[in-house]
Amino acid sequence: MSNPKNSLPKGKTQLSEEKEISSTGAPAPLLQVRDLATEFATRSGVARAVDGVSFDVFAGEIVGLVGESGSGKSVTGYSILGLIDLPGRITGGSVRLEGQELVGMSRQQLRTLRGRRIAMVFQDPMSTLNPVLTVFAQMQLAMKAHGRPDAAQMRARALQALGKVGIPDPERRLEAYPHELSGGMRQRVAIAIAFLNQPALVICDEPTTALDVSIQAQILVEMKTLVREAGVSLVWISHDLATVSVLASRLLVMYAGRLIEEGPTAEVLRRPRHPYTQGLIDSLPSRAAPGRDLVQIPGSTPALTSLPSGCAFRERCAHATAICSTTPAQTIDSPRTWSCHHPLNIHVAAESGL
Repeated sequence: MSNPKNSLPKGKTQLSEEKEISSTGAPAPLLQVRDLATEFATRSGVARAVDGVSFDVFAGEIVGLVGESGSGKSVTGYSILGLIDLPGRITGGSVRLEGQELVGMSRQQLRTLRGRRIAMVFQDPMSTLNPVLTVFAQMQLAMKAHGRPDAAQMRARALQALGKVGIPDPERRLEAYPHELSGGMRQRVAIAIAFLNQPALVICDEPTTALDVSIQAQILVEMKTLVREAGVSLVWISHDLATVSVLASRLLVMYAGRLIEEGPTAEVLRRPRHPYTQGLIDSLPSRAAPGRDLVQIPGSTPALTSLPSGCAFRERCAHATAICSTTPAQTIDSPRTWSCHHPLNIHVAAESGL
């Protein structure tokens, strides 16, 4: 059961608490997501892929958004950028970037912002790179969309961007076509294009999933360097908790369209509050004993068109009781938050001061 002293006082909402904090002069979040809801119409009914999601991202911060396939993490990223098309639609909530509301913006307004203040790197670079244009031609298009640089400036910026993402001999790669590059090179090009116009926020949707482990590690190092040098904020979406733990300073854990746990990466991994988060940690290959099968979370993610009442994880949870058929309130024990009737590691954390 949630510790009452850790919950907000009666009548005090998370939003009101944030207003109090901002009035003290603390920096405002770069990105504020509040009660975001996104639905898709399907033959089986309405699937609420994102269900009341709220979180902040601050300037220069790397945030990891993790969960199984179908948890809603990618749809959250697309919703922030306004990339939801029919049969999907954003049905509620707010997304503010640098104080500017994005939900309800026209397509033209969003196109003006994308690439300039907010950008996205997708999982498959071949779905975003044009196969009939050279790397330089595609980088030129990105630069011309948000300014009028001359040819010399564009070439210099393109070469610098390719060099920063670890592409060798960038002069030669500028004239290459996507099919002439390896998967790792193509993804580096996609990352370089995302950073070209110095956006404030970049959202990465599992950009290293299809790459060799050694290439993944190289790109992670390059991304951390890029973020540090450019002062960019990063939201890294992934099902791979091990990868995110290397990169992100803060973790957001999603399940069935909802955020169920949030906190500093080291603390969440050391003492998770939600049983689902514990299940993700236990299923990491590094946790398995030699010669033993990997630990798996029993069951599967419920269909978003027919979620069980209360906690969506309760039918897979070893700690579930009758109360779990009611929706758990969010407990805030800064810098940690979670939504669970039976949170883990509460007494251990209290004794250690976490």
